[in-house]
Amino acid sequence: MPRIRPTTRKALLTLHLVTALGWLGADLVLLTLGIAVQRGTDPGVAYPVMALVGTVLFAPLSVLVWLIGVASSLLTPWGLLRHRWVLVKLVLTTVMVGLVLFLLLPNLRHAGAVGAALPTRDRADLVIAPAVSTTLMIIATVLSTYKPWGRRRPTPTRDRVATTT
Repeated sequence: MPRIRPTTRKALLTLHLVTALGWLGADLVLLTLGIAVQRGTDPGVAYPVMALVGTVLFAPLSVLVWLIGVASSLLTPWGLLRHRWVLVKLVLTTVMVGLVLFLLLPNLRHAGAVGAALPTRDRADLVIAPAVSTTLMIIATVLSTYKPWGRRRPTPTRDRVATTT
C-alpha cells in the first residue's frame, strides 16, 4: 500500500466529504422538487429543473464521490477491501452510481423533456428514487462515522509475528 503524507490524506478526505455533501444536497433538491410536484407544483416547471440538477450536479458528483472514495481507500491505511464498513460503502456507492447513471438520469431527462405530459405512474419514481438514495447516503455516513464490524481478515500484529518466529 502506498503511503501518502497526512496533508494529502486530509485533502482527499476533505474532497470526499465535500463531494458527498454536494451529492446529498443535490439528492435532497431532487426529492424536494419531486414531492412538490406530488403536492401540486407545475411539473412543466419542476421537471426541467430536476433534469438540470440531475445532469449538472447529481450525476457528476456521484461519480466524483466514487472515484475519490476509491482513491482515498487505496492510498490510506483503511484499504479498499480490508475493513467491512469500507467494503459495504463501496458496494452501496457503486450500486447508487449505477442506478443514478443508468436509471434515474435518463428518467429525469425524459421528465424534463415532457414536463406535465409525464404519466402519473412515472411521477412517483421521481420521488422514490431520491428518497431511497438519500437513505443509502445516510447509511454510508453512519458507516463512516461508527466504522462497525472491524477488519475482514485479521492481519498479523508485530507481537503475534514475533512470538511465532
